[in-house]
Parts: sequence; structure tokens; C-alpha cells
Amino acid sequence: MPRRIKIAAPATVANLVCGFDILGLALEDPVDIMELEIGGAPGLRIRHIDDYGLPLEPERNVAGAALLALMEELPEIPGFTLTVDKRIKPGSGLGSSAASSAGAVVAANILLGKPFSGPDLVRFAMNGEKVASGVKHADNITPCIYGGVTLIRAIHPLDIVQLEAPPLHVTVVHPQIEVRTSDARQILRKEVQLKQAIRQWGNIAGLVAGFMKGDYDLIGRSLEDVIIEPVRSILIPGFNDVKQQCMEAGALGGGISGSGPSIFMLNRDEEKAHLMADIMRDVYSRIGIDHRIHVTRVNTEGVRILEQD
Repeated sequence: MPRRIKIAAPATVANLVCGFDILGLALEDPVDIMELEIGGAPGLRIRHIDDYGLPLEPERNVAGAALLALMEELPEIPGFTLTVDKRIKPGSGLGSSAASSAGAVVAANILLGKPFSGPDLVRFAMNGEKVASGVKHADNITPCIYGGVTLIRAIHPLDIVQLEAPPLHVTVVHPQIEVRTSDARQILRKEVQLKQAIRQWGNIAGLVAGFMKGDYDLIGRSLEDVIIEPVRSILIPGFNDVKQQCMEAGALGGGISGSGPSIFMLNRDEEKAHLMADIMRDVYSRIGIDHRIHVTRVNTEGVRILEQD
């Protein structure tokens, strides 16, 4: 078995508009780069080579919390040294905490000879999400580990469904403002009207069916959220302009990535994806907000091994 492994953990888009806390997909770009070594004194040591000032104490670090949960189920406590180069900005809405949490446990599982299953790894990594947001949710974790598009049918016990999907090009704009996941959850309504719930259920079912049938039109019709987006979008300057202009220009659909502030659009082809990037750039340049744009595709692999020895 290898003693050292270097991996790339992908960014993810959670919710996919109508699938709050249950749907997500992995992106090819951006990624966190992480290196894990096994050996030395028992315990976990963490260092960051990025500039985000994240905690190094394992119980306060999202990757550390995930690894500690994994280590609790081992017959003997090994020594781990984790080095994190975080390239998915925290607070971006692109699954930054999930990438670190998932990447750490996938890497550890490989170094240990793969004693744990995919659902086990999701369960461990959810401890990192609790550190980040106060809630154990898996809609970012699962596509990060499994790749592609995933559905969380249930959390207790975990029931994960990998969905087939047609080729999709994804355009993401990350306005350089911060929307904390915990804050974005607090503003949500605790109750919804039955007619809204029925419409949302139809959209979720339609989106899943659209993915599995490779029906782009059905995917586009189903990318509607009548419950979460109307509330959260007020936290994101430029959201309405971006969405309206992208839809008019031919995007399949899109919305808030996770809790925001990033906004994503799904497209049939790369040409459309670059057109959406131009629209996003124009909107945020006009309103004077710094931003980053990613034109990418769905990552079907999940966490990827870069080196091991």
C-alpha cells in the first residue's frame, strides 16, 4: 500500500436549483489539491499552504473533523500528516468545505487499503460539513466522492443514487462577496405552502428524469425553484440580471450554486457556456463587483489521484 498520496478534490454545485440538500454535481474545475502521508506518531497533523487562514486544530478544520471521524472506527490510531492547498475559495458556494472533507477521507481510505465503502466515506466527510455550517448535509460531499450527478434519497440511513446524465457544460460566476452557509440557512422559511411543495416535487422528479433520459428540454423546464431561490437570491447582487440574460441567450437553466454567492448555468455545448461567461462578466463589471468565472464540465470521476508512492 502507498504511504503518501496526492489527490484533487473537485468543486461541486449543490441543490441544482430545485433539489435542496438532495441533488448535486461535481465540476472538473476548480479543485483542491491535498497530500496525505501515513506514518509517524499516532494522531493527525494539518498544514495549509494557502492564504485563507483556516484552523489547523483537527477538530476545528473541516478535513480534520472528517479524518477524526474515520480514525475513530479504526482498530488502531495511525499517524497522518495532511497538507492542503485550497483552491476552492471558502464561502464560494462551490463546496469548498466538502472538497476538503471528502478529499481527506478518500485519500486516507486508499492509504489504509480501502476498508471503507463509499457511504462510509460520505458519513465521515459530513462531519466536516457540520464544522463548516452546523449541519450534516451530503449534497456536496456525495458528488465530490462519487463524481457526476448524485441524489441523496435519505440521510438516515444514507441512500445514495448515482444518476446518469447527458454531456453538460457548466458556467459558474463567483462574485467576490461572502455568503455564509449558516446565514443562508437561517433566512429560509420553516414552512411552505402545499401548492409550492407540489410544484417543487414535480421539478425535482422532472430534473431526475431529464438527466436519466438525456432530455435537455426536460432538464431545462425542471430547473425551477419556488421555495429556496426566491429567498436566497436577495443576498446575491446581480443574480436576477445574470439569470434572465443567460436564459434569454439559450442556457438550459441554472441558479444559485449551493448557498451562494456563486451562480451556475447548464449548457448543451461549450460555445453556449462561453457565451454565458461573457454575460456574467458584463453584469458584474457593470455593477462593479470583482468576480471569477469558470467554464467547465461535469466531473464524472470525483476525487482524482494525482500521485501515490
